[in-house]
Amino acid sequence: MRKGKNKAEEDLNSLKIDYKKMRLSIKTTELGKTSEQWRQEIKEEKIRVDQWEKKFQDARVREDALKRDLVESQNEKVRMRARVAELERSLHQYRSRNSAIELKASLNKIEELKGKIEELKTALQKGELRVELLEANNEYWKVQLQRSQGQIRDRDHIMGKVVTQVREVVDHLQ
Repeated sequence: MRKGKNKAEEDLNSLKIDYKKMRLSIKTTELGKTSEQWRQEIKEEKIRVDQWEKKFQDARVREDALKRDLVESQNEKVRMRARVAELERSLHQYRSRNSAIELKASLNKIEELKGKIEELKTALQKGELRVELLEANNEYWKVQLQRSQGQIRDRDHIMGKVVTQVREVVDHLQ
């Protein structure tokens, strides 16, 4: 950000120097351009100067925003360090409290989890059996579907023959 600010200041100073040189050149030469051309050139230079000043102000605004962000980040860093220290103290206290009650509670929790694991295993076995049953039923229904499709094809073929014979009879009767 400082590089951008320094660059903008250098560019502004460079423009000011160029502007002064141009004015000096105008005073010394007084030749080659009409006053309208000089006015136009001066107007263009003023526009350029205004543009550079705007860029410089924008850079300052960005710099101020970055400074605010930096301060906020530093404050957050301080808060985070304090929180880390607090958590480290809590962790140390937790580790140092190895009482029989906590151990018993942990054992009870382990037993409870073992019970839940057994329940889940049972549920899984039931689910697997159900899947196997569904797969067997699925196979049965696939066979039934294929059989029905074959019967429908056979009937369609027979119906086609019957229609052909009926047409032949109709043609013969006419």
